[in-house]
Amino acid sequence: MTSYIPQYALDRGRVDPAPTIDKTKGTPIINTQPENTPRSVLVAMSGGVDSTVAAMLSIRDGLSCAGATMRLHTAESNGGGNDARTAAERLGIPYHVFDFTEPFTKHVLDRFTIAYLEGRTPNPCVDCNKRLKFGCFLEKALELGYDFIATGHFAQIGRGADGRYLLKKGTDPEKDQSYVLYGLTQEQLAHVLFPIGGLTKQQVRELARAEGLGNADKRESQDICFVPDGDYIGFIERRAGHPLRKGRFIDTEGNELGENKGVAAYTIGQRRGLGLAMPCPVYVLDIRPRDNTVVVGRGELLYSTTLELRDINLIAADKLPSKIRANVKIRYKHQEQPAIVQQTGEDTLHVEFDKPQRAITRGQAAVLYDGDTVLGGGTIV
Repeated sequence: MTSYIPQYALDRGRVDPAPTIDKTKGTPIINTQPENTPRSVLVAMSGGVDSTVAAMLSIRDGLSCAGATMRLHTAESNGGGNDARTAAERLGIPYHVFDFTEPFTKHVLDRFTIAYLEGRTPNPCVDCNKRLKFGCFLEKALELGYDFIATGHFAQIGRGADGRYLLKKGTDPEKDQSYVLYGLTQEQLAHVLFPIGGLTKQQVRELARAEGLGNADKRESQDICFVPDGDYIGFIERRAGHPLRKGRFIDTEGNELGENKGVAAYTIGQRRGLGLAMPCPVYVLDIRPRDNTVVVGRGELLYSTTLELRDINLIAADKLPSKIRANVKIRYKHQEQPAIVQQTGEDTLHVEFDKPQRAITRGQAAVLYDGDTVLGGGTIV
């Protein structure tokens, strides 16, 4: 496996550029002044402890700092915005609210709804990060004259010997969010700080307590922000403007087993909530939106060794020159697995795992790693 960058000393979620070599002496020249050094930063503040500590650390670094919250959808409560404003006031920094409801609807809500109706299982956090936090928010920050944006993500940014920006895992393995950030481009990474990327969640909370921040022990939300009640079906029906169209359950032989609620109600690997009386446990193996059919069968049939990716984004290189060895993660909570990866087109990758993987799911992201470095990723098709 190719190694793209070693782990250098951390500085607020950015890894120092690799040292250049003085060829006359054969010794490294330490880059004490990385290019694009931040002077001012706009922090994306949600009201939670992570983004608040990110702002606090940015201030401690001597940066000209302000906070901002994105207003994304009408379903969200004012609690997060109010908490963010309170945190900004506590830190003594200016605070802004940006109304991004229109792009959020287009790039996240609509894509989420369409994906489920087409039998795919999307990851809206990937779209939100790519299009909103590091798209609209970053563009607004640069427009206002800020050099960088900072977020409360548990991830880090490195530099290769050639100056290329690299996305790396956060120090805390339980909180690492590099998976949902694989879509970041070189242009975006050049203007991003992850101040808490080198910390653990416990350390973040300890810093907040020491500063007397009121959200130091605030509970983390486990739900998608625009479906706080967890009722995905109800949300999709409201967005679509009609109830889901019911269809058939069939087995792998084509035998009809009963009626399903509509393809949007299911995901690959699902066992619970099928409502089928079967002699042994069955799982969703395939979803066919064209005839509104859901195929179920035994759990061992969920395993596969290959997958195809499209809409790819490569971070560590512009293009994969040949087959490479990488570790591949097919879900946010999935343990990455060794595989051979080959680029098959400008926007496609083929992945072949060493061992079969369970419930490879259309619409989810697959992300490629070399150690702690994100090589890139794409959408499973």
